[in-house]
Amino acid sequence: MGPMTETATTRIGVCNLCEAICGLELTVEDGRVTKVRGNPEDPLSRGHICPKGVAIADVYEDPDRLRQPVRRVVAEDGEVSWQQIGWDEAFDLVADGMAAALNDHGRDALAVYLGNPNVHSLGSMTHGLGLVKALPTRNKFSATSVDQLPHQLVAHLMYGHQLLLPIPDLDRTDLFLVFGANPMASNGSLMTVPDFPTRLRELKARGGQMVVFDPRRTETAKLAHEHHFIRPGTDVHVLLAMVQVLFAEGLTTPPDHVTGLDEVAQAVAGFTPERAAEVSGVPAETIRRVARDFAAAESAAAYGRIGVSTTRWGTAAQWAVQLLNLLTGNLDRAGGTITTTPAIDLVGRRIIGRGHYDLWRSRVRGVPEAGGELPVAVLREEIETPGPGQVRALLTLSGNPVLSTPDGGALDAALSGLDFMAAVDIYINETTRHADVILPPTTALERDHYDLVFHVLAVRNTARFTPAVFEKSRDQRHDWEIYRELALRTTRRLNRKATWRQRLTFRARMSLSPTFLVGQLLRSGRSGVTISQLRKQPSGVDLGPLQPGQLPDRLVTKDKTVHAAPPLLLEEVARLDAEPAPDPDELLLIGRRHLQDCNSWLHNADRLVRGRARHQLLMNPTDLATRGLVDGQEVKVESRVGQVLVEVQGTEDVMPGVVCLPHGYGHQRGGTRMHRAAQLPGVSINDLTDADVLDVSGNAALSGVPVRVATAG
Repeated sequence: MGPMTETATTRIGVCNLCEAICGLELTVEDGRVTKVRGNPEDPLSRGHICPKGVAIADVYEDPDRLRQPVRRVVAEDGEVSWQQIGWDEAFDLVADGMAAALNDHGRDALAVYLGNPNVHSLGSMTHGLGLVKALPTRNKFSATSVDQLPHQLVAHLMYGHQLLLPIPDLDRTDLFLVFGANPMASNGSLMTVPDFPTRLRELKARGGQMVVFDPRRTETAKLAHEHHFIRPGTDVHVLLAMVQVLFAEGLTTPPDHVTGLDEVAQAVAGFTPERAAEVSGVPAETIRRVARDFAAAESAAAYGRIGVSTTRWGTAAQWAVQLLNLLTGNLDRAGGTITTTPAIDLVGRRIIGRGHYDLWRSRVRGVPEAGGELPVAVLREEIETPGPGQVRALLTLSGNPVLSTPDGGALDAALSGLDFMAAVDIYINETTRHADVILPPTTALERDHYDLVFHVLAVRNTARFTPAVFEKSRDQRHDWEIYRELALRTTRRLNRKATWRQRLTFRARMSLSPTFLVGQLLRSGRSGVTISQLRKQPSGVDLGPLQPGQLPDRLVTKDKTVHAAPPLLLEEVARLDAEPAPDPDELLLIGRRHLQDCNSWLHNADRLVRGRARHQLLMNPTDLATRGLVDGQEVKVESRVGQVLVEVQGTEDVMPGVVCLPHGYGHQRGGTRMHRAAQLPGVSINDLTDADVLDVSGNAALSGVPVRVATAG
């Protein structure tokens, strides 16, 4: 990025690469972004920016990025090439392929997978979901079941809606209790908290504390007042033991609008700190003290994230996190955890459904659906297993499940057996390389944006509409335009058609632009904010801190009470109670994320992969010595489902008995250089994770995978 010229202009932008939704100031010269900085006027991000935000222009200018549709062509010798085609031809090819699967093989012969970027795009939220609903299949999958499904199921069962998630009031809390989360690297997750480093300094300045439980001394743990190592997958034992302490010592002060507390007390009675200490490695006295401190604090907020959710007992553990806040009176309290009041209220206005569980099950393994989706861990078997309902065609929307879901190597092999596959994506990656057609949408700087979801999850109530920085070219299409065409063309080709009135209504709905829909939603809301106001204030409008006292009014349960003891959770705790203690000698694998990474992509952004390599397997020096290994050598890591070769790095930052690989690496798959990311060293952790091990919600147990590590060869 060079010096500013006389033609330079400043534009307000937004980074939609992670949940922090940071505001940006962009310097634009001659159609190029020459400088990116955080926007100090943004009321939520307050000028914060991370390396990903600086790199957002790299995505716009990336030579690897697709800008027009391509079709995969296989020569007689098996060599694959990609042929650029027109949009009309591409739309028809995809509609023909999907409709053929549905017409010839039944409603479930088509599967759909939605990747993480969809929730970061306004067009995907307004029109992508419309496309998915228009397709009659029950084989719908998304990144939710490798990430956050336990959170959503617990919210549905306790509060009546899958997105009614109480958010830590981080700007006012006195004690922030963190399990399996690293907001210094993630900028918060299911807790939109840009500028976490400054907010943590502010917490400390007012005399507050942060206590972290994690198998790794993460970037967040290193800044905590206390960090406690904990064996992967045993968070549930420690959390339930803390709940047990609250009941046993009379430290509970729940609100009146709660049912089921007696059942909870009975269910957790046997989960003592001593029992938790045996399996977790956390001393019983530490568990008791932290529980007492949490109850005694003037305000406190417990928070568990991906390291808790992606375990065999993720839903039970997230339930226990909610119970800690509820039982100590910190739910709906300033400085505790509070439900947000966004300008566009997806929950209160039922724009997104309440959710449900086990209305149907997967064909092969009989795994329950959750919120209308099946766990992505069953996608491979649904493709490979013959019979009625076998998946014959697949549509992926901005996702790379080969790298990001369990047993990715097996899924990679299964995709090659599909009759037809299409992808909406800007890259040829490890998953989309199997597609017959790839349809690339515009990128963040070329489209209008309003965060429908992350304002619902933010630590402060704000609203912000960001117009496109650059106009798209005539030969490009926005994602919502792609979804509209696919929906209309595919439904026209189906043997079973909707009524003419339904078709007319659907066409009209899909033809409205996302920006128009946002304007209508704001106009009909209660905040008083309009899109005209947001256009005049592109940095955003501050609606104030989180407001306590929202409950019980915002509860979506029929009786307007918090259901503290959902039967499904009581059954799950009973199963946990009967489970034999884990083998203390097992070596357990966990994942990690870096501030410069964005799941399985952005590894072809040069500025994000510079510097010291970060692909290694982290291992405690004690475990290295026990196995006769040395720092820096190549080792073989083997699980039940696969094995990888990777360099090992000794570090005291992981506890003994734990090894750690980064999530989202392994771009060499397929033996071809699909893009510059293929040059990045590293392996996919999900070639080791086990698709057979699921939480009750269906979420994949990606953390705490038993592995063996030995000298390579």
